[in-house]
Amino acid sequence: MNDNKNKEILIMNNLSNEKWHHLPLEKIIEEYATNLDVGLKQKDADDRINKFGANEITAQKKQSLAIIFLSQFHQPLVYILILSGTASAILGKWTDALVIFLVVLINAIIGFIQEIKATKAIESLAKSLSSEASVLRDGEKRRISSTLLVSGDIVLLSSGDKVPADLRLISAKNLQVNESALTGESLPVQKQNVILDEDVLLADRTNMLYASSLVTYGQGTGVVIATGDKTEMGKISKSIATAESHDTPLTKKIAKFSNLLLYIIIAFALITFIVGIIHGQNIVDVFMAAVALSVAAIPEALPAAVTITLAIGVNRMAKRRAIIRKLPAVETLGSTTVICSDKTGTLTENQMTVQFIWSSGIEYKVTGVGYAPIGSALLNGNTSPLHHEAIECLRAGLLCNDSKIVKENDNKNDNKNETYQVEGDPTEGALITASLKLGLEEKRELEKYPRIDSVPFESENQYMATLHRIKDKQSNVVYLKGSLSALLPICDRALSDNPKSFDFNPEAIKIASQNMAKQGLRVLAFARKEYPLDKLTISIPDIESGGFSFLGLQAMIDPPREEAKKAVRACRSAGIQVKMITGDQLLTASKIAQEVGLSDTTPIAITGKELAKLKDDEFPEVAEKTTVFARVTPEQKLKLVKALQQRKHIVAMTGDGVNDAPALKQANIGVAMGITGTEVSKEAADMVLTDDNFASIEAAVEEGRCVFDNLIKFISWTIPTNLGQGLVVLLAIIFNVASLPLLPVQILWINTTSAILLGLTLAFESKSANIMQRHPRKPDTPILTNELIFRIVIISLFLVTGSFGLYKFELYYGASLEAARTVAVNVFIVVQTAYLLNCRSLTRSMLAMGVLSNRWLLGGVSLMFIFQFAFVYLPIMNKLFHTAPVSLASWGRVILLALVSYLFIELEKWIRYQRQYKLVPLHENKNKYEI
Repeated sequence: MNDNKNKEILIMNNLSNEKWHHLPLEKIIEEYATNLDVGLKQKDADDRINKFGANEITAQKKQSLAIIFLSQFHQPLVYILILSGTASAILGKWTDALVIFLVVLINAIIGFIQEIKATKAIESLAKSLSSEASVLRDGEKRRISSTLLVSGDIVLLSSGDKVPADLRLISAKNLQVNESALTGESLPVQKQNVILDEDVLLADRTNMLYASSLVTYGQGTGVVIATGDKTEMGKISKSIATAESHDTPLTKKIAKFSNLLLYIIIAFALITFIVGIIHGQNIVDVFMAAVALSVAAIPEALPAAVTITLAIGVNRMAKRRAIIRKLPAVETLGSTTVICSDKTGTLTENQMTVQFIWSSGIEYKVTGVGYAPIGSALLNGNTSPLHHEAIECLRAGLLCNDSKIVKENDNKNDNKNETYQVEGDPTEGALITASLKLGLEEKRELEKYPRIDSVPFESENQYMATLHRIKDKQSNVVYLKGSLSALLPICDRALSDNPKSFDFNPEAIKIASQNMAKQGLRVLAFARKEYPLDKLTISIPDIESGGFSFLGLQAMIDPPREEAKKAVRACRSAGIQVKMITGDQLLTASKIAQEVGLSDTTPIAITGKELAKLKDDEFPEVAEKTTVFARVTPEQKLKLVKALQQRKHIVAMTGDGVNDAPALKQANIGVAMGITGTEVSKEAADMVLTDDNFASIEAAVEEGRCVFDNLIKFISWTIPTNLGQGLVVLLAIIFNVASLPLLPVQILWINTTSAILLGLTLAFESKSANIMQRHPRKPDTPILTNELIFRIVIISLFLVTGSFGLYKFELYYGASLEAARTVAVNVFIVVQTAYLLNCRSLTRSMLAMGVLSNRWLLGGVSLMFIFQFAFVYLPIMNKLFHTAPVSLASWGRVILLALVSYLFIELEKWIRYQRQYKLVPLHENKNKYEI
């Protein structure tokens, strides 16, 4: 092949993949200089692979492991911890420094492991292209690695094959391809060699085959038009690589909070140092006092508390069938404002179900959901036996069928665990189930009507036919199923025991079919024709000769999950919008959206074809207002997520296919399906649902909100301690006190023991009753509201005045310096314990929560006081921490102070509670928090 031809192929290879379905096949064959009968010459194939590269997705440039690890330390909160550890080391407290640095290291290792897992998505995508392919080379059929395919190769496919590259179809025989991983279409797609309009969407390109889709039925031949990065899969890989990874709301807020805290600590330390110098104190002592203030003000336990609280949330979510892959995703769920959900299997059962049978002018409603043979026929709302024609319609669906229903039982001793699944086409599974529900016995019917011959479904004909012997009669019968447009022209009568009961009326049949189709139902028609016994084969000319008796219609849909309906209601009550993004048809999607309650009125719906016509500046508004997005492309899914984020939404996106991976990664919280999801989608997601059920997302949102609530409680509880300790040191310098009321080692005792034994127990608080009846927190809402800041200041003042005042009081009445400092430490521990009880709920009394409802808290408080008594009275602790035993009277004054602080905060909560909720029941005032 000459260089000019290679240049032409390079140009063709760079053409938009949008065009291939529109080009005549002869044009493609000519431009690629290939041959339908002999394929490419091996030399030409070698030249092309050298020039254009192998059929594999280019691995994205990755950061080194060292850089990924070091980046875990690039956070303001970690800077504070490193400063704390350094300060401890300067003070000579090597054990304390080691503990702090160990916390930093553990957090870095956890973050490192999570980031490594997250980058596996592209690697999984590359592996998905790894397979073998049958090609024509030099006139011979060869089996080669799919990585060796080049544009122009002629590829042969049969049932079970994975499509190795993007192909334009040359020929097809009953070819059906599962493209759900790419398009979201739940049913296999019938392929045919036709020229399509230029603006046909990817999911509707029946003359194209795409890399990594799966041939489920038939055979076909295609010419390779794109390989590697040029395939639709390659474009998705690029989208995954370029999709932005967003910081979670919690990460942003803690980073902002940490920056603020860092500036405050530096300012306090400078003030301490300057004031000490002004007072003429020794520069080394002043410096150590400034370091002590820094140690006091740094919340060393905050990262550990965040990690542990999130981990507890992960454990709770796992019990509710939601597996969290990335810890911060727990809290992100609680801040979610929009959930973009797939339809099939998430909002629906993923089990096609016949809902209506129309025969001889009578329409029956069929009860029951899924493939379980449990249900009945209703006529005008009452259970009714079927007439003869309707039974024949069911028999046609049962016998003209190549699939089967299988019963599975996870526990053979428990019939309640039985589940039914279809082996074969879901539509045929629905027909079998309908017949079993309404009285037919499959084994008996197959024995009574043994199959002799069949005509398989082909897209050109739009029907399937089977020939059966009727054992009770001296005749054979053909049963026919297919589209109404294909069957109605070959029918000239209706089947009836009483010919006068229903005149054959094609218009009435069409109207019935249209009415069901308008409800988003898939409608199939059925017919039959008897033949003499010597008729042993059936052909297309036999069928098209006509003379069939019309039996009726069966209308089916993949019905919504009952639990999904409840979950959608809960989400909407919680102020969360739920939008459907699906590859399915618009009518079907709209029907399901209405049934699950995505909106109070008829949901606003739009197709991918209509989205493609929008200008970029129109996209965000349409994304905001629209509820249902049908027949969308992977690029449009990604664009929709970005548009919603542009409107300041926290977006959760569900998905199961390779096509969903870029949008899953772009979303604030990506949710993959554990059962039907591809490995690529799972690797790109933050959370995986083990049951593929929307209700599990709602449950995870509940737990996410609970996690955030408990984190707010912990932060509200821990900050007064750090602020109070820092102010005690600062006041000691300002008032030129000879000895500090608290030593650095005592400060670390307070911070370490109280955080572990007291603060972390707040992570085990259960969620409030109205947690799904309030609007999500706005993304720009700070961690600490004005109400909480007021409370923090009040408790800090109690701690400062109490510890400093009682320290001076003890010294005044002759106590030793060690005993006075011990009393100051006791003030912090006991007041913290009282405030812990306040923080169990930020709006309600502890009594309303249930005194014994958090046994971890009760255990933590008990252990804290055991440790504190040891701190006060054990000689070895007195020596290590420079403490001394104190009198019962000293304990009494400390406890009285704690009781006053507890009652003050409870009074403040009661006043605020009365003011905010006095006239409106709590669950109706959704913008307020009951935490």
